Amino acid sequence: MLENQTVLSQLSWLDRLLPIWIILSMALGVLLGYFVPSVRTVLNSSTIADVSLPIALGLLWMMYPVFCKVQYEKLSKIFQTTGVFRNLALSVLFNWLLAPLLMAALAWATLPDLSAYRTGVILVGVARCIAMVLIWNELAGGDREWCAVLVALNSILQVLLYGPLAYFYTVIVGKGSSIDIDMWLVTRSVLIFLGIPLLAGFLTRFVLCHLCRGLLGETWYQRKFLKWIGPTSLLGLLFTIVVMFALQGHRIIDDINGVLRVAVPLILYFCIIFALAFLACAYFRMPYPTAVTQSFTAASNNFELAIAVAVATFGIDSPEALATVIGPLIEVPVLLGLVYLSLWFRPHYPVVEEISAGKDEVEIVCVNPGPEAGGPSHLCASGVMINEN
Repeated sequence: MLENQTVLSQLSWLDRLLPIWIILSMALGVLLGYFVPSVRTVLNSSTIADVSLPIALGLLWMMYPVFCKVQYEKLSKIFQTTGVFRNLALSVLFNWLLAPLLMAALAWATLPDLSAYRTGVILVGVARCIAMVLIWNELAGGDREWCAVLVALNSILQVLLYGPLAYFYTVIVGKGSSIDIDMWLVTRSVLIFLGIPLLAGFLTRFVLCHLCRGLLGETWYQRKFLKWIGPTSLLGLLFTIVVMFALQGHRIIDDINGVLRVAVPLILYFCIIFALAFLACAYFRMPYPTAVTQSFTAASNNFELAIAVAVATFGIDSPEALATVIGPLIEVPVLLGLVYLSLWFRPHYPVVEEISAGKDEVEIVCVNPGPEAGGPSHLCASGVMINEN
């Protein structure tokens, strides 16, 4: 029987202190942006897909190690599991119906007198995440392969649905000014911020595990390469946070009232949609890793796309653009909090799920016998138990 370890003991020192690193990164970024104004000019001197080059590089780097960890050879098996189409349908429901609707409703409820900020918040709500969700899912112990599938699905749907949904909620429902979203702008964002790290991660795994099998091989890849490359994903996240806050430090301080107003619907949105998705997964008795993946996919947003659309449509100094920028500034600390909330709740997750991991082993995803079973009040094990029979 596997020992029951606390969540904290299972985390690396970098993971354990991540809240402190993020708070320090946010503070450093704000101070740089406010007291060293020239840093904004330097950071904005080059862009990729209307996103600052340093931010783009930070996003790409933090996603690359995660995609290196994906076992692509197992992706096809996902579509052979029971309930896969129900899980896909649930993801589509939350990401493309409930999440945009909830964000629009919260924006109207909390920003009735600030139409420009409201439009920016709605643009954030419609954009489904294809970047940072990989980090949150990884930290919370989600299903890595399932997350890759959902990110790919949302990328395809984003190209098809982002423009119509953004127009519907901002112009038709919101009676705002007309918005013209270039299809190529959305496609470009997907190709850059998903395509590049996905292809790089796939090629890295294929070359080091298969083409160089005699020299390196999968054992070396898992025990050496991933152990070295994995933590750099969080370094990419911290770098991205510093740059984001440096670019907007002056706005955060000079327009603190607007920032606080915009933060209200965003905080409510992240918490509500995450909780609803998590409860739905528990209701359908999905294992904890799947529930985490579904919930963070529903709660995360593609801020780089929302910023690009707002800048291209309304201008870089517009309140709409500012609202989209505030999106990731609020999302990072809130979703990090939800990561730790998920890890704390993991031993109490009510689903009992055993997945066959092969002929001679069974993977115990989560066991929660309860006090009536004659054992401890809860026990959660994540690992492999060998069947000697």
